[in-house]
Order: sequence, then C-alpha cells, then structure tokens
Amino acid sequence: MTEVENKINKTALSDEEDYTLIRSFIDGDETAFSRLVIKHKEKVRNLVYLTLGDNNNIDDISQEVFISIYKKLSEFRFESKFTTWIYRITVNKCRDYLRKKKVRSIFIPINESIHTHSSRMNSDSIGIPQLVRKCINKLPDKLKVPLILRDIDGLSYKEIADKLECEVGTVKSRIFRARESLKIILEPYKNELDR
Repeated sequence: MTEVENKINKTALSDEEDYTLIRSFIDGDETAFSRLVIKHKEKVRNLVYLTLGDNNNIDDISQEVFISIYKKLSEFRFESKFTTWIYRITVNKCRDYLRKKKVRSIFIPINESIHTHSSRMNSDSIGIPQLVRKCINKLPDKLKVPLILRDIDGLSYKEIADKLECEVGTVKSRIFRARESLKIILEPYKNELDR
C-alpha cells in the first residue's frame, strides 16, 4: 500500500469515527461529544491562532466554536466531512470576532492606535514567525484563510474548496493572490527576514 493510499484509508476511518460519534451524541450519549472535542480541539485551536494571531483569545473562541457545534450537531446532515463543518464554523467565529474587534477599534483614539501598531511591528523582540503571522493577518479573510489551510495546515486544493464551499480554481487564485500580497507586505521587513 502506498503512502497516499494509507493516508486516504486513515482519513476515511477518521471520518467514519466522527459519524459514529455524532450519531451516538444525537441518540443521547453526551460522552460522544466529549470525544469529538478531544479529537478535534487542537485543529480548532490551531486554525483560530493562525487566523487571528492572537494568543489571548484562542481558548474563548475555540470554546464558542464547540458550543456552537454542540447546539447545531443534531442538524448535521452527513453530506460532508465533519472536519469541513468544523472549519466553516471556526472561520465564521473568527470573522465574528474580527468584526467586533474592528467596531471596538473605532473608539480607540487615533494616536494611541498608531503608536501601538508601530511599536509592535518595529520591535526587535518580534521573531520571524510572529512577524510573518502579523503580516498574514493583514490579508483579507478570503485570501488569508485559504493560504493558512494550504501552506500551514497542508490541505489539498480540493479539501480547501470543500471546506470553503467554492471551486478549486477559486482557491488556487486566492492562494496565488495571498502569496503575492504577502510578498508586498513583507518587503519592508526583508532585512530582518534575510538574517
């Protein structure tokens, strides 16, 4: 058996395990939900962190994701992978958080927000991963999320298209645009990246 076939088999078994746990939960087994949380919590936490680049709110937003899943799990139709459904809910929770944060930032005095932004971006204490993450966060969600799913989570274009409910060509185009935009955003930091 090739490595690719082995990976496909593991994915299929994992998907079937998810479906079994979901059916058990719908039938009244609360422990099945706990097992789903344990199985998928790190994926959710990683996606929240990579999408927001904000350590302080990972647990809160992840908890909101699983509360939402708990409330909606009886509506799951078994037409897609459970992980696709989780990604969609997680991305939506991240968007909600960013929307609220944007509204709150309107009320921060301009001088304070400029000082905070420039001191964070120019600090010598920022490492390359943090710098790249901050630059990725400047991308619009429609470019940022596919880039993270491809380059950090290692998903295929097809898996990303399924998760985001769009065409593979759209995913490829958005990832290309994200990478090009990221090059432009990172240009002022070229010296730091070359060290």
